[in-house]
Amino acid sequence: MAEKQDSGFKTVGSNRKAFHDYSIEEKIEAGLILKGTEVKSLREGRVNLREGYATVAQGKSILHNVHIGEYSHGNIMNHEPLRPRPLLLHKKQIEKLTGKVQQKGLTIVPLRIYFNPRGIAKVELGLARGKKNYDRRETIKKREAGREMERALKSRQRD
Repeated sequence: MAEKQDSGFKTVGSNRKAFHDYSIEEKIEAGLILKGTEVKSLREGRVNLREGYATVAQGKSILHNVHIGEYSHGNIMNHEPLRPRPLLLHKKQIEKLTGKVQQKGLTIVPLRIYFNPRGIAKVELGLARGKKNYDRRETIKKREAGREMERALKSRQRD
């Protein structure tokens, strides 16, 4: 379901697996071109970003494999759940992304979809580099070490 945050942004869906599979080098905010039933479905929280990715070609950026479920009260004019959705970016941002994606191993993944305080749907994209298995294990070790330190500090403060 959709979760509400304090700063007026309403996060609809997030891609937690992206932070596990990729190391995020840069984050970019982009607008989405959506149909009416897609916006209503997003407001219901029916989105899955897990397999999503974005491409940049011929001066246009497109979001692929993001599943926005069909609107529950829709009719025959309902949208396709996995259709490619154009992204709204400035020309300089698209050129910058094109240059970085052509580097070896970089890809564009959606990190979260949210509504800004004005009620406009936005997607946060991450310029990501894939992690190897040993990188993932190292990240898990760091996280566990941090948790152990927090536990030790808490138990010490109680004494």
